[in-house]
Amino acid sequence: MNKIAPHLDGVATVGIAGHVNPDGDCVGSVMGLYLYLTENYPKLTVDVYLEHVRPEFYYLKKIEDVKDSWDGETKYDLFILLDTSSKDRIGVAFDAFEMADKTICIDHHVSNRGFANENHIVPDASSASETLYELLEEEKITLPVAEALYTGIIHDSGVFQYSCTGPRTMEIAGKLMAKGVPFAKIIDESFNQKTYVQQQILGRTLMESIRLMDGKCIVGIVTKKQMDFYGITKKDLDGIASHLRMTKGVEVAMFVYETGIQEYKVSLRSNCYVDVSKIAAEFGGGGHIRAAGCTMNGNVYDVINNLTYYIDKMLKDSDD
Repeated sequence: MNKIAPHLDGVATVGIAGHVNPDGDCVGSVMGLYLYLTENYPKLTVDVYLEHVRPEFYYLKKIEDVKDSWDGETKYDLFILLDTSSKDRIGVAFDAFEMADKTICIDHHVSNRGFANENHIVPDASSASETLYELLEEEKITLPVAEALYTGIIHDSGVFQYSCTGPRTMEIAGKLMAKGVPFAKIIDESFNQKTYVQQQILGRTLMESIRLMDGKCIVGIVTKKQMDFYGITKKDLDGIASHLRMTKGVEVAMFVYETGIQEYKVSLRSNCYVDVSKIAAEFGGGGHIRAAGCTMNGNVYDVINNLTYYIDKMLKDSDD
């Protein structure tokens, strides 16, 4: 796919959605495309779906248009998914996607095997927002669209810190900044700022973390009881895995939090040698080479032991 425009020929209705528990790149890419289409193709009827958009993204234009459920009736000529690596991560718009006449998936996850009619997957891109930028006509990208795309890029690149950042990432970010994006404000308010309870649970997790494999692996755990004590949800746990990864001497960071009886969500991060997307895939998850996740069953010790088996194997392979 070179540009999105040819795929709009003969289309009257478009649905747009991202993945469950949307992060900054998901929100940024979804809203970037929504704003681009509504601004440049006024004859189109466009609906946008996301579940539970976090308050830190409320600065994005037309964020109030987001629907958190499908009406069960509307059928779209075209449905476009962004930043969604598999069907089971579509969430609130799953049935609308399934009913659409034509579907497109725009993504950058290496684990995405392609499940739409048309799949545009660029694993080397920093984010779905960067991938989407390449499909738009640069002269038609307005300031609101640029703000959304910039938001997505900084969140998935860790403000250009992560290994997914490339020369093209920086070039695109510069072009978006030239549109007038208030980059410092967006970075501070949507990426850096944390609530008091977010800082508390981060501090506790770091303080109680354990190191394994001669310090090459670090594990942070949050129980349901702790989440209830602090009055937090899973969204308040964003970023903890990345903080664990920054521990000196660590190659792999493992953040595990309890989501149900004998059920845990796992976030994996690595620095140089371990492809955590392959490890996550062993347990039905996926993601990127340096950032991935999955859901696992059993007690917390089972979860850690099963993951460390693969981490240890990859670390030994990297030493050979």
